[in-house]
Amino acid sequence: MISLAGRDILHGWGKFALTGLGLGLLIGVTLTMAGVYRGMVDDAQALLTHSQADLWVVQKDTQGPYAESSSIKDDVVRSVRVMPGVAQAANVTYLTMQVQRPSGIDARTMVVGVEPGKPGAPGYLVAGRQLTRDHYEAVADIKTGLKLGDVVRVRRHGYTVVGLTRRMVSSGGDPMLFVPLKDAQEAQFLKDNDTIVNDRTRTAANPAFNRPGVPGLLDAVQALQTSSHNVNAVLVQLQPGWRADDVADALKRWKHVQVYTRADMEDILVAKLIATAARQIGMFLAILAVVSAAIVAFIIYTMTLGKIREIAVLKLIGTRNTTIAGMILQQAMGLGLIGFMVGKIAATVWAPIFPKYVLLMPRDAVTGLLATLLICALASLLSIQVALKVDPAEAIG
Repeated sequence: MISLAGRDILHGWGKFALTGLGLGLLIGVTLTMAGVYRGMVDDAQALLTHSQADLWVVQKDTQGPYAESSSIKDDVVRSVRVMPGVAQAANVTYLTMQVQRPSGIDARTMVVGVEPGKPGAPGYLVAGRQLTRDHYEAVADIKTGLKLGDVVRVRRHGYTVVGLTRRMVSSGGDPMLFVPLKDAQEAQFLKDNDTIVNDRTRTAANPAFNRPGVPGLLDAVQALQTSSHNVNAVLVQLQPGWRADDVADALKRWKHVQVYTRADMEDILVAKLIATAARQIGMFLAILAVVSAAIVAFIIYTMTLGKIREIAVLKLIGTRNTTIAGMILQQAMGLGLIGFMVGKIAATVWAPIFPKYVLLMPRDAVTGLLATLLICALASLLSIQVALKVDPAEAIG
């Protein structure tokens, strides 16, 4: 009956091939949706890995700079560095914004303020060098489209790209642009010139800050208004042999801040930030599975109705029902295999074109293959039921 099923497929190969192509594109979309979710998780884990941190010290009662706003004073890092178990600590700022490329086109980018050579700085480069100056230099992820020597504008200043890195992205997939910490503090926390002028006027008009008998008070208040000493987080590397939870508990007890370990941050990024997107992708996968099953069921049913007379002849000559059911099942499985091969090839081809990272994993492909075969097997049940009800007398009727 394998040859009989093959002969029947060859007889209507055009319809069979087009159906396999359509089913394959649906399977390709399904694999791509799974790859989008895997890519989101990988982006979140890459963000944590490339930060080179064991602990994240953030504003108290917040979930850290990746999930919500966090602001602490930049002098907190000094007291963190002297805590037992801390090998290295560094300030860092994160600001997602539209950055203007040299071509004039804006690109959504996460601007990261780092201290060169410390946690938070890019761990490796694919071209150029690391930051060496305190101002107006930048290291960019290649996904930004920037090249060495390009001048990118962030707020009021231009930054020359001196290095390029790879896979340095935010949890949302936005490429990173690393700039010196002081420049990032100015870009994130300082106000524009007009607002600064207006604030100075208001401060000068306030008698509490402009007392005739207290010289220098007004200048000190205005200088405080135009300076920024805030950061989003302190990244901490631990000394060998120290447990992250022990150091985190000590920091929370004595420094009155919130501290997260790597496991805590993964839970925040994956289980909370990506949870809604994961449920939405899961619903799409369920819908695609139903649509795929309907397509397979329809085409197998149509093919079965088209050979009712042939099935009656088989019954008339004594062919068993299991043999007829096996023929229909083999056709459904063949359709599923063709569709899966087309879908796998299509997903592999168009995945790099997507703006966000799509991670196609072998285990997802195996799961997709098993699910495709199961769907095809279930979709063939209606056709098998119709075939088994065929009256052998129809062969001569």
